[in-house]
Amino acid sequence: MQNGSVMRSTRLRGPDVWEFRWREAGADGKRKHRRMVLGSTTQFSDKSSALLEVATLRRKINLNNPHLSPQAVTVSELVSHYRQRELATDQTWKTHSTKVTYQGYLNKWILPRWKNYTLSAINAGEVELWLRSLPLARASCAKIRNLMSVVFNHAIRHQVYSRNPIRLVRQSAKRRKIPVVLSASEVQQLLDALALRERTLVLLDVGTGLRMSELFGLKWKDVDFDASEISVVRSIVMQVTGPCKTESSQKPIPLDPYLAEALRAWLEHVRYNKPEDWVFANPRMKGRQPYWGQEIMRRVIRPIAIQLGITKHIGWHTFRHTYSTLLRANRADIKVMQELLRHASSRVTMDTYTQAVTAQKRKAQSGVIRLIRVRAMVPATGV
Repeated sequence: MQNGSVMRSTRLRGPDVWEFRWREAGADGKRKHRRMVLGSTTQFSDKSSALLEVATLRRKINLNNPHLSPQAVTVSELVSHYRQRELATDQTWKTHSTKVTYQGYLNKWILPRWKNYTLSAINAGEVELWLRSLPLARASCAKIRNLMSVVFNHAIRHQVYSRNPIRLVRQSAKRRKIPVVLSASEVQQLLDALALRERTLVLLDVGTGLRMSELFGLKWKDVDFDASEISVVRSIVMQVTGPCKTESSQKPIPLDPYLAEALRAWLEHVRYNKPEDWVFANPRMKGRQPYWGQEIMRRVIRPIAIQLGITKHIGWHTFRHTYSTLLRANRADIKVMQELLRHASSRVTMDTYTQAVTAQKRKAQSGVIRLIRVRAMVPATGV
């Protein structure tokens, strides 16, 4: 019984606990029973989580006997431990969107293929061939590869395993396809055809390059009409509010006069116009939540684009790519583009989100607005 066993024990007070029990030689040479409380059932929701916790203990217990080896840990057990420690809802060092993305990759791709493998059975060559066989974009395969590496690093950190075979896995993140972008004329067509709500959303998105989570995460207090800028301080994913994607994302962006005019028209039109209200508050939710961006894209914007003869498969990120392309067409400085798009760069020291909006940024943004603006804002009858 050198590998020991994990048992669930009840207590008179408080939740049940997981106990690790094993036998080892005492000072007199006789084998003695030992036990140790690993934690409560609130800390380890299932036996597999508790089992992985004792992997480190087994290694230490067996260290003095080279003829005995610790019980093999499977990928499934390691992932369970990783989820318990890193992806739990009460852990705040990862954003909600990151947790959702990681859970999706684990459930759909990694566990179905590797869950029954022991950690020692994973080799770089086999993982590399598997990634190349997946019907996914290179960027998605790279994210899966990186997540597997993160999970193995987790094993090393907790002394469950001693190496990371994924470090040797080669996987390019370079796109096979050029991202979809709209021309300035296509943006104008779309803006002319949309009602006030959708027109304001698309105009603001294509004129600022905001990510969907940032666009729908705006509140009126973030819009400074006097200073002509918008503060990006939060994002919302699946109606869960959290921080922005990166520190560099939390920077103010310029508010062109034409965009300001459109936002003022929207402010006068909506019922929820207090500083703490969402800019795109959902009346059906009594303003407590913003609209669902994907629903508006799927049910309204995309069908209208198709009616106009725009056959490109557009999404909210299409407008961010379009903004980037139009900035290049307007001969914006690369550094200005990087700051307007709020991309992180290892070569540039990150500034805090209170950084001032420069005249160069305003000029570059206004150049894009001049390309896409329509002659007049046509009032709409409903939200």
